[in-house]
Amino acid sequence: MKVAGFTKESIVDGEGIRFTVYVQGCPHNCKGCHNPQTHDFKAGEEYSVSQIVEMIKSNPLLSGITISGGEPFCQPIACSELAREAHSLGLNVWCYTGFDFEEVSNSQLMRNIDVLVDGKFDESLKSADLRFRGSSNQRIIDVPASLKTGKVVLL
Repeated sequence: MKVAGFTKESIVDGEGIRFTVYVQGCPHNCKGCHNPQTHDFKAGEEYSVSQIVEMIKSNPLLSGITISGGEPFCQPIACSELAREAHSLGLNVWCYTGFDFEEVSNSQLMRNIDVLVDGKFDESLKSADLRFRGSSNQRIIDVPASLKTGKVVLL
């Protein structure tokens, strides 16, 4: 898995205390992105999913993990494996993507996510008042409910 970095205890990347993985590589290049260093697909460091899981296991206070980026849907197999491992540890999984839910709803990764924050960051819609998202066009989606009903269910 190509990784740009980690935040071992985050309270801004979803509910509760989270271990956040920032994957490397993003095709969106959103103007004003707060993680532009994650865009280059050739940068970052390689980690195995098991290495990341060991880091996660070292903190019993975590309520979940967040897969952010870069763009997690550009590494769907590794991100899906990480999400499954997190679930096996009793943790929930949030994921941030620049894609819309409708574009990635059939992805293997989607079946292993609990909450998806979707949509490209739009600098003109940026607000510091938004919880867990950067711009008002982004949605916080209950993935299992959305997959079950076939339409977006907001959290």
